[in-house]
Amino acid sequence: MDIFRKKSLEELLLTSQKQQLKKVLGPLDLTLLGIGAIIGTGIFVLTGVAAAEHAGPALVLSFIVAGLACVFAALCYAEFASTVPIAGSVYSYSYFTLGEGVAWLIGWDLILEYGLAVSAVGVGWSGYFQNLMAGFGFKLPVALSGSPGSAPGAVFNLPAFVIILLITWLLSQGIRESARVNNIMVFIKISVILVFIAVGVWYVKPANWTPFMPFGFGGVMTGAATIFFAYLGFDAVSTAAEEVKNPKRDLPIGIISSLAVCTLLYIVVSAVLTGMVPYHRLNVAAPVAFAMSTIGQDWFAGLISLGAITGMTTVLLVMLYGQVRLFFAMSRDGLMPTFFAKVHPIHQTPYTSTWVTGLACAAIAALVPLGTLAHLVNIGTLTAFVLVAVAVLILRKTHPNVPRAFTCPAVPLVPLLAVFFCGYLMLSLPAATWKMFALWLSVGVVVYLLYGRSHSLLAKGTQQD
Repeated sequence: MDIFRKKSLEELLLTSQKQQLKKVLGPLDLTLLGIGAIIGTGIFVLTGVAAAEHAGPALVLSFIVAGLACVFAALCYAEFASTVPIAGSVYSYSYFTLGEGVAWLIGWDLILEYGLAVSAVGVGWSGYFQNLMAGFGFKLPVALSGSPGSAPGAVFNLPAFVIILLITWLLSQGIRESARVNNIMVFIKISVILVFIAVGVWYVKPANWTPFMPFGFGGVMTGAATIFFAYLGFDAVSTAAEEVKNPKRDLPIGIISSLAVCTLLYIVVSAVLTGMVPYHRLNVAAPVAFAMSTIGQDWFAGLISLGAITGMTTVLLVMLYGQVRLFFAMSRDGLMPTFFAKVHPIHQTPYTSTWVTGLACAAIAALVPLGTLAHLVNIGTLTAFVLVAVAVLILRKTHPNVPRAFTCPAVPLVPLLAVFFCGYLMLSLPAATWKMFALWLSVGVVVYLLYGRSHSLLAKGTQQD
C-alpha cells in the first residue's frame, strides 16, 4: 500500500541538500537550546504540587524515573540525529523506517505537541507577566487580560498574543540571532536556580525528609508522570539538524548534555526544596518562592518571577522553532502546502511558515482557554519517544551498516526500556486525554487521505527543487 512507501536514506539527505538553511549552530548553542526548551515553569511550579500530593521527599526519585524515561529516548534520538541530520526530527526518521503513513501521523502528533505547548506556555507567560506588572501598579483592562471564559469579562489575552508575535519576529530574522537571545536568557534562569540552591542548602533540615516515601512507590510513579511535563523539549534540538555546523557530532552532544544538566538541576532543587519545607506545605502556586519566604528571604520572589518569565520565553522560542522546522520538512515532502518550505533569500529562514505558525499559535493563546488540554502535550511527546525507540530497532535491522556518528548503547535493551517507561507514563494519563488524542489523530488521518496522500512528492517520484 502507498501509505507504507518509504524514503531511502539517500533521498532524505538529497532533499536536505537541495534547500539548505544557514549552518551556524555549534554544540554549546544546541545544549543551551535544549535547556531553553526544558527548563520553564516546571521547576518553579510542578515541584511543589508533586511533592505535596504524590511523592513527598521521594520527589527526587520521581525526577530520576522521569529522567530515565527521557534518557533512554534521548539516546535513541541521538543515534538518529547523527545518522539522518535533517529537519523534521522523528517525522523524518519515521519516513524511511516506518513509512509515509506513520511519518504523517507522527508529524501530525508533533504539530499537536509543539503548537499546543507554544500556546499553553504563552498563556502561562501572560499570567506571570501580569502579576509582575501588578507589583508596579500596572493592570491591563480585564477584557485584554485573558481568553474568553478564563475570567469574567475577559475576551482576549493580549500579553500572550504579543509575546508569541515577538518570538515569531525574532525567529524570522535568523537562527543565529534567535540562538543568541536564547543563550542569554538560559544563563539568567540557570543563575536564578543556582542562587536558590546556594542559599537554600543552608536551611535544609534532614528531619523534613522523613518519612521519605509517604505515598509509597505508587506515589513516586504518579509524581514522575506529573513532573514529566518539566522534561519536555530536548527533542526539539533534533529539528535544528540542517542549521548545525557539524550535525553528526554536535546533535548528540546537544541532546544528551541538555538533558543531563536539567536532570541534575531538577534533582538538586527537589532535594533542597523538600529539605527546607515539610512536603505537605508545598502545595502552593510558587513553591520555590514560598520556601524562600519561610526562611525570611522574601527578596527572592522577584528573582523567581525573573527566572520564570525568562524560562517561559525560551520555551516559547524553541517550541515555536521546532514547529516551524517540522512544517518545513513536511511541506518539502509535499505533505503540507508548499509555502511552508519557502526559504527567505536574505534571512535564510522559512519566513512565511514562521509567520503563519506564529500567528496561529498567538491566536490560540489569546482566544482559547487551554486548561486540561496541556495533558495532550504530554501524550504527544511520549508517543514520539516511543516511535523513535521502535524506529531505532528497525534501523538496526534494515540498515545495519549505515555510518553512525553516535550509536545508541545496549540495543535492543535501551530502546525497549524507552518504550516501557514512556508507555507506562502514557497509561497514567487520564482517559479524557486519550480520547482527545484519538480524535486529533483521526482528524490527521482524514487530512492525509484528502491532501497528503495525493500531493506526496515521493508518490509522484519527484523531489522538490
